[in-house]
Amino acid sequence: MTIAGIKRSNLFSPNHVGNDNAIFRQTAQCLIEAGHQVKEYTEEEFLHNGVEERLIFTMARDKTTVALLQGLERNGVVVINSGFGIENCYRANMTRLLLGAGIPYPQSVIVDTSRPGNALDELGGRNIWIKRGDFHAIHKEDVTFVRHAEEGYEMIREYALRGIDMVVLCKHISGDLVKFYGVRGTGFFYWFYPSEAMHSKFGTESINGDIKHLPFDALRLKEDSLAAAETLGIDIYGGDAIIQPDGSICLIDVNDWPSFAPCRNEAAVHIAACIGKHCCV
Repeated sequence: MTIAGIKRSNLFSPNHVGNDNAIFRQTAQCLIEAGHQVKEYTEEEFLHNGVEERLIFTMARDKTTVALLQGLERNGVVVINSGFGIENCYRANMTRLLLGAGIPYPQSVIVDTSRPGNALDELGGRNIWIKRGDFHAIHKEDVTFVRHAEEGYEMIREYALRGIDMVVLCKHISGDLVKFYGVRGTGFFYWFYPSEAMHSKFGTESINGDIKHLPFDALRLKEDSLAAAETLGIDIYGGDAIIQPDGSICLIDVNDWPSFAPCRNEAAVHIAACIGKHCCV
């Protein structure tokens, strides 16, 4: 079977262009070794020319690309990750869905940057994350930590000046930061401490301080992250969680098709298996 693969534009791989390209290439190679043909497209090629294949794997994130993928899905094309799932991972959408499903997630408020009201005060006014709500973080300035409400309201004004009309305010959770990767339907799951692996996009991991290796239930982390992926409708996923001093787990981010950099070789095999199973449907 010929499968279309749509690459991620470099714009949407901040500080991880090489890693994102690598997992895409290895996944394609695994599919080829399994006997499939893979036709690769850039986001720009897909936008201008479309595809004829009825099975697509994609790391694309451009909003126009995602809308086109959703249209193909409505017409019976299988897309992994689904364009609807990719859209669900935009920050405000993700926040609504995870909180609505009861997934462990920080106390959060979605705010119109032109009318923030007293939203920061509602979260206690101290130690709050301000995150771009309409999309993923593309620049370092799309995720900001503020220690006081006055600083926070000024930062919200800066988001508004940049043309970002929506932000998510999240109460800071103290503890050990861990990063995780998974592939639905395969059993694959991997977690690690990003600060120890020197794995970072914007360096914000330092806010949580030194890793204390707090004890926690890794199986619970796997179950919570899988529940989040199912809620969002994505098969290939990753994210971040905080292990709190009492061992409880709080997811703080879930995203579609991350780089899998520390476990790429093993992950690519499972991602290809996830995609390949749809060839027989």
